[in-house]
Amino acid sequence: MANATKLRTRSRMIETLRAEGPHPQYADKLMLFGRLVGNWDIEGRAFDESGNVIREVTGEWHFGWVLEGRVIQDVLIAPPRQGREPGEQSKSYDTAIRAYDPKIDAWRVTVVAPVYGATVDLIAREHDDEIWLEGRSPDNDLVRWTFSQFGDERVLWQGFVSKDEGLTWVRDEEIILHRGR
Repeated sequence: MANATKLRTRSRMIETLRAEGPHPQYADKLMLFGRLVGNWDIEGRAFDESGNVIREVTGEWHFGWVLEGRVIQDVLIAPPRQGREPGEQSKSYDTAIRAYDPKIDAWRVTVVAPVYGATVDLIAREHDDEIWLEGRSPDNDLVRWTFSQFGDERVLWQGFVSKDEGLTWVRDEEIILHRGR
């Protein structure tokens, strides 16, 4: 009986979060990230300061409407859950909460990455055909994460870091999202 109660509680929690679409009050603004809602397969790469690939990973990235459609929450998982070896640990199992703030006409984004013991707060805005998320890393370096090259089936995410307060930027990560199942 205790397991059935736990399952019902878990289901209620997910159901209270879930929303069918954007809240009508700011539906147009919410579509900045709303176009990412769905499931994506990902290919990721990490780079050293010279631009050489130092690590590659595959995974999954899921975006969904939550909190009456006022927020988009995502979960990034690497390697993907399906196809893992028995006992294989996650390299990433992160979540982000993305909420539009009309007072600043921008998005407040909080990323929680427990595998790395990190939380990052960012402000996101549209820049031409891209989304820029800017803030500070846990090491207090400036970071800029971008979504670009939007298509129905493919999107590019890139991570940049500046260790000199924005004078120079180095790309340290990229993720190619492919529309998944």
